[in-house]
This record gives sequence, structure tokens and C-alpha cells, in this order.
Amino acid sequence: MPRQKFFDTETKPERAVLVGIITPGETEEQTHEYLDELKFLVETAGGETQKAFTQRMQRPDRATFVGTGKLEEINAYVKSEEIDMVIFDDELSPSQLRNIENELQVKILDRSNLILDIFAKRAQTSQAKTQVELAQLQYLLPRLTRLWTHLERQKGGIGMRGPGESQIETDRRLILNKISLLKERLKEIDKQNLTQRKNRAQLVRVSLVGYTNVGKSTIMNMISKSEVFAENKLFATLDTTVRKVVIENLPFLLSDTVGFIRKLPHHLIECFKSTLDEVREADILIHVVDISHPNFEDQINTVNETLKDMGAIDKEIITVFNKIDAYKPADFDPQDDHPPLTLADFKNSWMNKDRNPAIFISALNKENIEEFRVLLYEKVKAIHTKRYPYDKLLY
Repeated sequence: MPRQKFFDTETKPERAVLVGIITPGETEEQTHEYLDELKFLVETAGGETQKAFTQRMQRPDRATFVGTGKLEEINAYVKSEEIDMVIFDDELSPSQLRNIENELQVKILDRSNLILDIFAKRAQTSQAKTQVELAQLQYLLPRLTRLWTHLERQKGGIGMRGPGESQIETDRRLILNKISLLKERLKEIDKQNLTQRKNRAQLVRVSLVGYTNVGKSTIMNMISKSEVFAENKLFATLDTTVRKVVIENLPFLLSDTVGFIRKLPHHLIECFKSTLDEVREADILIHVVDISHPNFEDQINTVNETLKDMGAIDKEIITVFNKIDAYKPADFDPQDDHPPLTLADFKNSWMNKDRNPAIFISALNKENIEEFRVLLYEKVKAIHTKRYPYDKLLY
């Protein structure tokens, strides 16, 4: 009897190469930090990073983003290591995308495309799926010509109007119609959400904001005793979750929103404006910061810039420095002449005192949680008593 053959059916992760440029306004360390974040995005999408290429340039090359020499170097590595895709840290123009694909002959993605793919994978509710689909179509529309390279000989022009051009025009019309339908669907969802928010208007509203993967969902689960999905990956939470919370005798609403990130595609910001209404209409914002991240100050600035763009920077803000259990002073400026800050030093620094009130916790190990609850209770109580001065619930 012949021996039975076994085949490995496990899907292997796609192997990726990352590419970034160092512009005059950036340091090499900053660029490598951005590429580390891009590597985390690749892992979140289910890929595997093999190598990162960088090049110092005044500005991205119009045709191929990086120089021809660097592109040849990337091409040689892609062929020798059998790489599946090359991912660029900035958004590529349609012409750059086409030129690079012709040169490398593998799948080419940019940061925006990768984030859109992760959002599509993470979306659960009808609203999130509609928002992501709309952003994907808006991203795809100017890049349609890439999809019809098999008809490239039948180009348009006098006496040359072949099926290639008509097919692209047909697809463009279909996508534009789909975009219109999705926008109408989002308007209907917005009306439903507005009705829900009006029904919740009597309670004080608190919203968790912060960079992606700083522990917002873990804090949400801890405070509200609910089961919101939390994972050590970027954009684990995509759908806005609202829970009623009661501390002592005081009820309020706590919402968890999508995390912010550098270079977030503008299509996504536009499409997720309705979701971020929870932030705009909140009474108190809890800005969660991952203090264990080496560049948490940059993350704070990114969140503050996004809040400013949304018109929500002037709200009552509680800054929560999370993950104190993972804080390692040795990780900060190892080549600096000054000794690294300990957690006690940091609590007395301007960085903390500039953010009043601020609190240091570990949501994972439940450190300083009671202190956090007391602070949150006092802030919610102040707004509640001002709004309802004769409410006997608190007395």
C-alpha cells in the first residue's frame, strides 16, 4: 500500500520590505521610528517584515519616490529573497505606484493602503464597514489605470479609442455611483446615531482618546466592567463603543473610539468624522498615553493636533499615563550625558505638571486604579452638579 502524502495547507505570512526617506526636517532616528510603526502595521495586517530601506533625500522623487540607484538595490533584494510586497511609508501618487510596480514586478503598497486594509479587516458594524468601503473606493478611484494594464495597447486618442479606455470609464462611473450610495447610507446612519446621542444627552459623557495601542480598550473594560475587544495590535478597536458606568452613586457614559496615528489617510479622517462625533460631543476627554513608548511625546502631539483639527482641544482633559509597569528608564536616551528619568523623576517634571490633572496607572496590573476612579468621579460630579443643581441623587 503506497504511503499517504501529507501537504502543508497553512497559509504563510506574506514577506514584506519597507521603504522610507529621510527628509531635511527629520532625523534618522525619527525615520526608523516611523518604519518601526510601519512594521507593527504589517504585523497587524498579518505580514512579516524582512528588511527596511532608507534614503536621505530633499523630497520624494516624482517618478519612483526613491532614487534609481536605491530602487535597483531594492529590486535586487526583492528578487534574491523572493519578497512578496514592498511597502512605502508615505502615500504614493498613481504614477509613482505604476512606475515602481513596473520596475519591481511585485505587489506595491503605501502606508495609506496598508491602514485601509487593516481597517477593512477590523470593521465589525455596518457603520464601520460602510466608512472603510467608502475610503477604499476614494483611494482607488485615481489609481484605476493600474488595474487594466492588459489593455494598455488599446489606448485612447484619435483613431485609437479601444475597449481599454471604455472599460476604465465604465469602472470609474460604477465606483462614483457606489461612492454616492455609500455617502447616502452614511447620512442615514448619522441620523440614527444623532437620535441615540439625543436620548443619552441627560448623562455626562466621557470619551477615551489617544494614540492607537495605548490601552484605551483595557481601561474601558476595567472602568465599565464590560468586554470590549482589546489586543496588542494597532487599531484593535475600530467601532465606537459606549457603556453606562456608575461610580458610587453617579452614572455617566463612557465611550471608546478609534485610536489616532501619524500620517492617517485623509480619506479615513473624512469618512470617520461621524464616528468621532462622540469625541466632539463629550464633556470630558480621557487622553490615554503609553508612557512605556520611547516617543510618547510625539504621540501626545499627534493626538493633540488631531483634537485641534476636530475642534475638541478646549474640552476638560484628564491625561492618563498608562503602562507604568512597562516603563523602563534605560530605554530613554542611552547615549545622553544626563541620567535617564525614573518614574518618580517624571512625575515631578514639567511634562507631567503641564498636564493638569494627570495620573499614572497600569490598567493591566490594576495599579493606582482607585485613585483614577476618584479623580474621574470628582470631574464628572462637578459637571453633573452644575448641569443639575437640584439633583438629589448626589446628596
